[in-house]
Amino acid sequence: MAAAASTAAVGSGVAFAAHAQAEGPWTPLFRSWVPEIFAPLPDPPEHSEALVIGSGFGGAVGALRLAQAGTQTTVLERGSRWPNDPWREIFTGDDLPDGRGFWHRTSFTGVTKVPVFFDSFGGVLDCTSYPGIDVWRAAAVGGGSVIFTGAMVAPPKALFDSVFGGSVDYNELTSRYFPRVRDMLRLSPIPADLYGSAPFAHSRAWDEQARKAGYTPVPVDSIFDWDIVRGELAGRSRPSATAARSNLGNSNGAKFDLDRNYLQQARDTGKAAVFPGHRVDSIGRDGDRFTIEITKLAPTGDVLGRRTLTADRVYLGAGSIGTTELLVRARATGTLPNLNEHIGEGWGTNGDVVLARGASSIAGNGQGAPCASRVYDDSQLPTTLENWFIPGIPIDVGALASLGIVLDPTRGRFGYNATDGSVTVDWPTNGNDAARASAEAVNHRIAERGGSLVEYDAIGYAANANFTAHPLGGAVLGKATDNVGRVHGQPGLYVLDGAAIPGSTATANPSLTIAALAERNIEAILRSGG
Repeated sequence: MAAAASTAAVGSGVAFAAHAQAEGPWTPLFRSWVPEIFAPLPDPPEHSEALVIGSGFGGAVGALRLAQAGTQTTVLERGSRWPNDPWREIFTGDDLPDGRGFWHRTSFTGVTKVPVFFDSFGGVLDCTSYPGIDVWRAAAVGGGSVIFTGAMVAPPKALFDSVFGGSVDYNELTSRYFPRVRDMLRLSPIPADLYGSAPFAHSRAWDEQARKAGYTPVPVDSIFDWDIVRGELAGRSRPSATAARSNLGNSNGAKFDLDRNYLQQARDTGKAAVFPGHRVDSIGRDGDRFTIEITKLAPTGDVLGRRTLTADRVYLGAGSIGTTELLVRARATGTLPNLNEHIGEGWGTNGDVVLARGASSIAGNGQGAPCASRVYDDSQLPTTLENWFIPGIPIDVGALASLGIVLDPTRGRFGYNATDGSVTVDWPTNGNDAARASAEAVNHRIAERGGSLVEYDAIGYAANANFTAHPLGGAVLGKATDNVGRVHGQPGLYVLDGAAIPGSTATANPSLTIAALAERNIEAILRSGG
């Protein structure tokens, strides 16, 4: 790493040294392929009436509703704002990924257990490793909507109530806030013509095996734009969603991500602006105002500046890990006094387990990414298996993948290391075992009764529960906050994201619940004047 000689005074007048990293050999290619992310980054204002940290499902909802209420709103996002194009390869793929896929790391081992290597760059997926658990989270404008598999599922009432313990009225969500999010994101299950097409032969095979095992597959609402997916099959776009691409982004915009709805509508009000390339390092308080220490980052990781901003109110939407890190560090260092003992508690993985079983026949086609269906089983822990694709393998290898989501009571907690200022997750030893066992039991039952050709246990590919793509908790509603996300002890500070959820969304993907709770909570906050 080489340090640039120049310094500049920015923001609060603090001088910084701009650090230039030696560019990797791929960076010139990234500049030519995606020049938009290398454009000069605008600077956020010194002071904001409302400042939103993060642009995922919670932050995007908050930004729009604040802007519609007439509040001048600044949204800070550490990742880039990636464009879409029907023919350019904006994003990399899981099969031979490069640095566009990952946030400043040089290797990654995903669910296929095949390690891949690449240059460090500011890509879209941040894999943060803690003892016993890897956490996948987004780093892009639009947050998780850019890199998830599109499934938007409401949890069942009884299980939801058991998790939330009465702090949230489920009927209120189903009557008002789930429908609002569904309308905003244009959610719908995969249409029959696409389900019947060649790239979704694996989806049909998955459903057939499930039916033979006595389950009834239920269609899953999705954020995918089905007309763009049809365009891939018709030759109007490069293959993406139909070619096992989703986890690292869809270049052609096949997912109707948050930058095209909530965030776009927020910008259209003239009251909100989104600032990519700005990482929030700490939050403090100075009298009636919050102070926000930020670092401006180029996609290469070069530090372009450091500033201190101020805001009247701060809305946390940096995801379970990002939001809780900021709060735990602020409590430990004293920059935000009076945060209670529940900060950093109640963290869970949503019971994520990735599973594989053999197909009953070889279809000869690649696998489309959108999830078509799901099944539910409560013979052990309440468990959902979702009809998934195998990332990184765009051909048929005779395998069917599932994402298991298990209502697992295991919880971790965040801790602060005063020596280096880091925040870590303390995850119980063998904390993944119960979820894995329950999901494996369902998967084995389907494989045995459905005519699976291959047993994956022998080669260690049957199940992986050592990761989560759905981190939840750390600043839980009704404990670290009141029941609409006001942080106890800090008036004007709010949690709008997955950190507010108590470790699980009750056998469902969390995105719909996070967005609906953000709608509910920001509405209550605005109605009460704070």
